[in-house]
Amino acid sequence: MTLRLLKSFALSVDQSRVPISSSAQRLLAFLALQNMPRSRTYVAGMLWPDVTASRANANLRSSLWRATRTGHQVIDASAQELAICKHIDVDIHVAATRAHRLLDMSRPCDDILTAQTREDLSADLLPEWSENEWVLVEQEQYHELRLYALEAMTERLTAAGRHGEAVAAGLAAVRAEPLRESAHRVLMNAHLAAGNRGAALRQYEQCRRVLLEELGLEPSQTLRNLVPAHSGGGDATIPTPSGSGGAAPELPTRRVVCHPASQTPAQGTDTSAPVGTVPA
Repeated sequence: MTLRLLKSFALSVDQSRVPISSSAQRLLAFLALQNMPRSRTYVAGMLWPDVTASRANANLRSSLWRATRTGHQVIDASAQELAICKHIDVDIHVAATRAHRLLDMSRPCDDILTAQTREDLSADLLPEWSENEWVLVEQEQYHELRLYALEAMTERLTAAGRHGEAVAAGLAAVRAEPLRESAHRVLMNAHLAAGNRGAALRQYEQCRRVLLEELGLEPSQTLRNLVPAHSGGGDATIPTPSGSGGAAPELPTRRVVCHPASQTPAQGTDTSAPVGTVPA
Protein backbone atom coordinates (compact mmCIF):
# COMPACT_ATOMS: atom_id res chain seq x y z
CA MET A 1 0.00 0.00 0.00
CA THR A 2 1.29 3.46 -0.88
CA LEU A 3 0.35 6.93 0.28
CA ARG A 4 1.13 9.89 -1.95
CA LEU A 5 1.34 13.32 -0.35
CA LEU A 6 3.44 15.08 -2.99
CA LYS A 7 1.36 17.07 -5.51
CA SER A 8 -1.88 15.66 -4.06
CA PHE A 9 -3.31 13.03 -1.72
CA ALA A 10 -3.70 9.50 -3.03
CA LEU A 11 -3.97 6.18 -1.20
CA SER A 12 -3.36 3.17 -3.45
CA VAL A 13 -3.15 -0.60 -3.33
CA ASP A 14 -1.34 -2.20 -6.28
CA GLN A 15 -1.76 1.09 -8.17
CA SER A 16 -5.53 1.02 -7.65
CA ARG A 17 -6.91 4.12 -5.92
CA VAL A 18 -8.58 3.55 -2.53
CA PRO A 19 -11.57 5.85 -1.86
CA ILE A 20 -11.29 7.64 1.48
CA SER A 21 -13.27 10.53 3.01
CA SER A 22 -11.73 13.99 3.36
CA SER A 23 -11.64 13.85 7.17
CA ALA A 24 -9.93 10.45 7.10
CA GLN A 25 -7.48 11.80 4.50
CA ARG A 26 -6.42 14.57 6.86
CA LEU A 27 -6.02 12.18 9.76
CA LEU A 28 -3.94 9.76 7.69
CA ALA A 29 -1.80 12.54 6.21
CA PHE A 30 -1.15 14.04 9.64
CA LEU A 31 -0.08 10.69 11.10
CA ALA A 32 2.11 9.98 8.07
CA LEU A 33 3.92 13.31 8.46
CA GLN A 34 4.39 12.75 12.18
CA ASN A 35 5.95 9.37 11.36
CA MET A 36 5.67 8.29 15.00
CA PRO A 37 2.87 7.39 17.43
CA ARG A 38 0.97 10.37 18.82
CA SER A 39 -1.54 10.58 21.66
CA ARG A 40 -5.18 10.87 20.74
CA THR A 41 -5.40 14.16 22.63
CA TYR A 42 -2.49 15.64 20.65
CA VAL A 43 -3.91 14.53 17.30
CA ALA A 44 -7.39 15.88 18.07
CA GLY A 45 -6.00 19.21 19.25
CA MET A 46 -3.80 19.65 16.17
CA LEU A 47 -6.44 18.71 13.61
CA TRP A 48 -9.33 20.61 15.21
CA PRO A 49 -7.76 23.50 17.15
CA ASP A 50 -10.77 25.83 16.91
CA VAL A 51 -13.33 23.67 18.71
CA THR A 52 -13.73 22.39 22.26
CA ALA A 53 -11.76 19.35 23.37
CA SER A 54 -14.89 17.20 23.51
CA ARG A 55 -15.87 18.21 19.98
CA ALA A 56 -12.31 17.58 18.71
CA ASN A 57 -12.30 14.10 20.27
CA ALA A 58 -15.67 13.35 18.68
CA ASN A 59 -14.32 14.46 15.28
CA LEU A 60 -11.32 12.19 15.76
CA ARG A 61 -13.52 9.18 16.52
CA SER A 62 -15.58 9.90 13.43
CA SER A 63 -12.46 10.17 11.23
CA LEU A 64 -11.10 6.89 12.62
CA TRP A 65 -14.37 5.16 11.82
CA ARG A 66 -14.32 6.55 8.28
CA ALA A 67 -10.74 5.32 7.84
CA THR A 68 -11.83 1.77 8.66
CA ARG A 69 -14.42 1.93 5.87
CA THR A 70 -11.64 1.82 3.25
CA GLY A 71 -11.52 -1.94 3.83
CA HIS A 72 -7.79 -1.73 4.60
CA GLN A 73 -5.93 -1.26 7.85
CA VAL A 74 -4.29 2.13 7.52
CA ILE A 75 -4.07 3.33 11.14
CA ASP A 76 -2.73 1.52 14.20
CA ALA A 77 -4.98 2.64 17.05
CA SER A 78 -4.63 1.90 20.74
CA ALA A 79 -6.55 3.33 23.67
CA GLN A 80 -4.01 6.14 24.00
CA GLU A 81 -2.08 6.50 20.73
CA LEU A 82 -2.47 6.57 16.97
CA ALA A 83 0.06 5.91 14.19
CA ILE A 84 0.07 5.21 10.47
CA CYS A 85 0.50 1.52 9.72
CA LYS A 86 4.09 0.56 9.05
CA HIS A 87 3.28 -1.39 5.87
CA ILE A 88 2.26 1.84 4.09
CA ASP A 89 4.98 3.37 1.91
CA VAL A 90 4.83 7.18 2.05
CA ASP A 91 6.37 9.07 -0.87
CA ILE A 92 7.53 12.08 1.12
CA HIS A 93 9.55 9.84 3.46
CA VAL A 94 11.45 8.45 0.47
CA ALA A 95 11.94 11.92 -1.03
CA ALA A 96 13.16 13.41 2.25
CA THR A 97 15.63 10.56 2.76
CA ARG A 98 17.05 11.13 -0.71
CA ALA A 99 17.21 14.87 -0.13
CA HIS A 100 19.30 14.40 3.01
CA ARG A 101 21.62 12.04 1.13
CA LEU A 102 22.12 14.61 -1.62
CA LEU A 103 23.01 17.24 0.97
CA ASP A 104 25.60 15.01 2.64
CA MET A 105 28.62 15.64 0.42
CA SER A 106 30.58 12.87 2.14
CA ARG A 107 28.24 10.23 0.66
CA PRO A 108 28.07 9.07 -2.98
CA CYS A 109 24.65 9.46 -4.58
CA ASP A 110 24.98 8.07 -8.10
CA ASP A 111 22.11 5.65 -7.49
CA ILE A 112 19.62 8.45 -6.74
CA LEU A 113 20.68 10.95 -9.42
CA THR A 114 17.60 9.97 -11.39
CA ALA A 115 14.61 11.54 -13.08
CA GLN A 116 12.37 10.08 -10.34
CA THR A 117 14.35 11.85 -7.63
CA ARG A 118 14.16 15.11 -9.56
CA GLU A 119 10.40 14.67 -10.04
CA ASP A 120 9.80 14.03 -6.33
CA LEU A 121 11.91 17.03 -5.35
CA SER A 122 10.04 19.19 -7.87
CA ALA A 123 6.69 18.63 -6.14
CA ASP A 124 5.36 20.45 -3.12
CA LEU A 125 3.62 18.79 -0.20
CA LEU A 126 -0.19 18.80 -0.46
CA PRO A 127 -0.25 22.22 -2.18
CA GLU A 128 -4.06 22.45 -2.02
CA TRP A 129 -4.20 21.91 1.75
CA SER A 130 -3.00 25.29 2.96
CA GLU A 131 -5.94 26.08 5.22
CA ASN A 132 -4.55 24.32 8.29
CA GLU A 133 -1.63 25.54 10.37
CA TRP A 134 -0.10 22.09 10.76
CA VAL A 135 -0.04 21.68 6.99
CA LEU A 136 1.64 25.05 6.46
CA VAL A 137 4.48 24.15 8.82
CA GLU A 138 5.10 20.82 7.10
CA GLN A 139 4.88 22.44 3.65
CA GLU A 140 7.48 25.07 4.49
CA GLN A 141 9.89 22.53 5.96
CA TYR A 142 9.74 20.27 2.93
CA HIS A 143 9.85 23.20 0.49
CA GLU A 144 13.15 24.41 1.94
CA LEU A 145 14.58 20.89 2.08
CA ARG A 146 13.75 20.14 -1.54
CA LEU A 147 15.22 23.44 -2.77
CA TYR A 148 18.57 22.74 -1.14
CA ALA A 149 18.44 19.16 -2.42
CA LEU A 150 17.70 20.24 -6.01
CA GLU A 151 20.67 22.61 -5.90
CA ALA A 152 22.90 19.85 -4.52
CA MET A 153 21.63 17.50 -7.22
CA THR A 154 22.44 20.07 -9.89
CA GLU A 155 25.98 20.45 -8.57
CA ARG A 156 26.54 16.69 -8.38
CA LEU A 157 25.27 16.17 -11.93
CA THR A 158 27.41 19.05 -13.20
CA ALA A 159 30.52 17.57 -11.58
CA ALA A 160 29.66 14.20 -13.17
CA GLY A 161 29.49 15.78 -16.61
CA ARG A 162 25.77 15.01 -16.96
CA HIS A 163 25.03 18.53 -18.15
CA GLY A 164 21.54 18.03 -19.58
CA GLU A 165 20.29 16.44 -16.37
CA ALA A 166 22.05 19.12 -14.33
CA VAL A 167 20.24 21.85 -16.26
CA ALA A 168 16.91 20.05 -15.74
CA ALA A 169 17.48 19.90 -11.97
CA GLY A 170 18.58 23.54 -11.90
CA LEU A 171 15.49 24.62 -13.81
CA ALA A 172 13.33 22.74 -11.30
CA ALA A 173 15.00 24.67 -8.47
CA VAL A 174 14.45 28.01 -10.21
CA ARG A 175 10.80 27.21 -10.96
CA ALA A 176 10.24 26.34 -7.31
CA GLU A 177 11.72 29.65 -6.08
CA PRO A 178 12.42 32.24 -8.81
CA LEU A 179 13.85 34.76 -6.30
CA ARG A 180 16.46 32.31 -4.99
CA GLU A 181 19.89 33.40 -6.28
CA SER A 182 21.59 30.14 -5.32
CA ALA A 183 19.24 28.27 -7.65
CA HIS A 184 20.14 30.58 -10.54
CA ARG A 185 23.83 30.19 -9.68
CA VAL A 186 23.91 26.38 -9.89
CA LEU A 187 21.90 26.51 -13.11
CA MET A 188 24.31 29.03 -14.63
CA ASN A 189 27.23 26.82 -13.60
CA ALA A 190 25.57 23.87 -15.33
CA HIS A 191 25.21 25.91 -18.55
CA LEU A 192 28.82 27.06 -18.34
CA ALA A 193 30.13 23.55 -17.74
CA ALA A 194 28.33 22.52 -20.94
CA GLY A 195 29.95 25.44 -22.78
CA ASN A 196 26.66 27.30 -23.22
CA ARG A 197 27.69 30.82 -22.28
CA GLY A 198 24.73 32.40 -24.02
CA ALA A 199 22.33 30.28 -21.95
CA ALA A 200 24.20 31.28 -18.79
CA LEU A 201 23.88 34.95 -19.72
CA ARG A 202 20.15 34.59 -20.44
CA GLN A 203 19.70 32.94 -17.05
CA TYR A 204 21.49 35.82 -15.36
CA GLU A 205 19.29 38.36 -17.15
CA GLN A 206 16.18 36.48 -16.08
CA CYS A 207 17.35 36.45 -12.46
CA ARG A 208 18.23 40.16 -12.61
CA ARG A 209 14.84 41.07 -14.06
CA VAL A 210 12.91 39.09 -11.44
CA LEU A 211 14.92 40.51 -8.54
CA LEU A 212 14.46 44.07 -9.78
CA GLU A 213 10.73 43.68 -10.42
CA GLU A 214 9.89 41.85 -7.21
CA LEU A 215 12.42 43.17 -4.69
CA GLY A 216 14.08 46.19 -6.25
CA LEU A 217 17.46 44.47 -5.87
CA GLU A 218 20.40 43.80 -8.16
CA PRO A 219 21.98 40.31 -8.24
CA SER A 220 24.86 39.72 -5.85
CA GLN A 221 28.48 40.12 -6.87
CA THR A 222 28.85 36.33 -6.73
CA LEU A 223 26.25 35.95 -9.47
CA ARG A 224 27.60 38.87 -11.51
CA ASN A 225 31.04 37.25 -11.53
CA LEU A 226 29.61 34.39 -13.60
CA VAL A 227 28.60 36.53 -16.58
CA PRO A 228 30.38 38.62 -19.22
CA ALA A 229 31.03 42.30 -18.51
CA HIS A 230 28.11 44.45 -19.65
CA SER A 231 29.96 47.73 -19.96
CA GLY A 232 30.67 48.68 -23.56
CA GLY A 233 34.09 48.21 -25.11
CA GLY A 234 35.71 45.94 -22.52
CA ASP A 235 37.02 42.47 -23.15
CA ALA A 236 34.58 39.98 -21.63
CA THR A 237 35.26 36.62 -20.10
CA ILE A 238 33.15 34.13 -18.20
CA PRO A 239 34.90 32.46 -15.28
CA THR A 240 35.13 28.69 -15.14
CA PRO A 241 32.13 27.16 -13.34
CA SER A 242 32.94 25.97 -9.87
CA GLY A 243 34.25 22.44 -9.83
CA SER A 244 34.96 22.22 -13.58
CA GLY A 245 38.74 22.38 -13.13
CA GLY A 246 39.44 23.88 -16.58
CA ALA A 247 40.67 27.20 -17.84
CA ALA A 248 38.21 30.06 -18.04
CA PRO A 249 36.73 30.29 -21.55
CA GLU A 250 37.18 33.69 -23.19
CA LEU A 251 34.69 35.49 -25.35
CA PRO A 252 36.06 36.59 -28.75
CA THR A 253 37.18 40.23 -28.78
CA ARG A 254 37.00 42.65 -31.63
CA ARG A 255 38.99 45.81 -32.37
CA VAL A 256 38.03 48.40 -34.92
CA VAL A 257 40.60 50.94 -36.10
CA CYS A 258 39.20 54.08 -37.70
CA HIS A 259 41.31 56.20 -40.09
CA PRO A 260 40.51 59.77 -41.10
CA ALA A 261 39.35 59.91 -44.68
CA SER A 262 42.55 61.75 -45.70
CA GLN A 263 44.68 58.96 -44.22
CA THR A 264 42.79 55.95 -45.59
CA PRO A 265 45.52 53.50 -46.66
CA ALA A 266 45.77 52.53 -50.25
CA GLN A 267 44.52 49.12 -51.30
CA GLY A 268 47.01 46.41 -50.39
CA THR A 269 48.73 48.46 -47.68
CA ASP A 270 49.47 46.49 -44.48
CA THR A 271 47.42 48.06 -41.66
CA SER A 272 48.18 45.47 -39.00
CA ALA A 273 49.49 46.67 -35.66
CA PRO A 274 50.54 44.97 -32.42
CA VAL A 275 47.71 44.20 -30.01
CA GLY A 276 46.91 47.24 -27.89
CA THR A 277 48.28 49.84 -30.36
CA VAL A 278 46.63 52.05 -32.94
CA PRO A 279 48.54 52.93 -36.13
CA ALA A 280 49.54 56.58 -36.30
